[in-house]
Amino acid sequence: MPITKRGLLIGAAALGAAVAWFGLQWLQPEHPPQTPPQAAPDLFPFVRSLQGTVPDGRIDSTLAAEQVASAELVRLFDYYLSAVGETPVDAIRAEIERELGQRLKPEAAAEARRLLARYIDYKRALVEVEKSAQANAQAGGSAQAVRARFAQMQEARRHHFSEREMQAMFADSDATDLDAIARLEVMQDADLTEEQKRERLAQLDAALPAPLREAREAPLRVVRLEEAAQKMRAQGASEDDIYRMRAAALSPEAAARMAQVDREEQEWAGRIAAYLAERKRLLAAAGPLAAEERDGMLAQLRQARFSPEEQRRLPAYEPQD
Repeated sequence: MPITKRGLLIGAAALGAAVAWFGLQWLQPEHPPQTPPQAAPDLFPFVRSLQGTVPDGRIDSTLAAEQVASAELVRLFDYYLSAVGETPVDAIRAEIERELGQRLKPEAAAEARRLLARYIDYKRALVEVEKSAQANAQAGGSAQAVRARFAQMQEARRHHFSEREMQAMFADSDATDLDAIARLEVMQDADLTEEQKRERLAQLDAALPAPLREAREAPLRVVRLEEAAQKMRAQGASEDDIYRMRAAALSPEAAARMAQVDREEQEWAGRIAAYLAERKRLLAAAGPLAAEERDGMLAQLRQARFSPEEQRRLPAYEPQD
């Protein structure tokens, strides 16, 4: 699949989003987390948006303190910090520290907590970086603006981490960001012909480190697998056949997860079809109704068949009566 300008812009824009990732939430005053009433226990893990997920970051429990700084540790931090806005940063920090204490030996956990404190300060500094970029008209999508923000992000890191820590924690993401910027620069270079742009992009492809190349190709691999699965179904293949095809291409675990997604999508499609049929029947049987009566009848049907979260998805399926 050829690399599109839209894809490059999305990749480069992610740099700007990373700079202002948590927005002004970082500048809000902290409040102690609320203790839920005993009569209504919290059935969700930490925050609702993380329900059903597993914390990112594969951290080896045997790590020594000097080995803790890593990209995996950053992934763990970012997993929990994605909840900024749902709960105060102090509460998130306490939850991360609890997780670190469970995963690591005492000395390593203490070092990870120190890195966490500096990482949170660094994220707050990035808010100021973005505000400065906007004040200097650098918040646009041009390659020059994106590269300038990247440089400012690097400078902010140097105030919070050593060179060794920066290399361990950010080298992989920096390689991805710099590759996206280089591609954006090629696409925005008005002096290059379309053929020259294709040649430059091919050179960037050839220069990619193997891990980065694999990461870039992974989404396309999944798309091709799904295209193959659809073709197999059209030809009469069973779900077991499709599982074996996916397992051979990826892994048995990945194939099982994809099969579970298929089952959930099929179940949802069946529920939607049944709901729309019942909706149509009710409206036909009721005849002309006042708008308030009609809305009340349909609301009862939705509540009987779907959870509050699921009901938010229904407008995409309902006809415009």
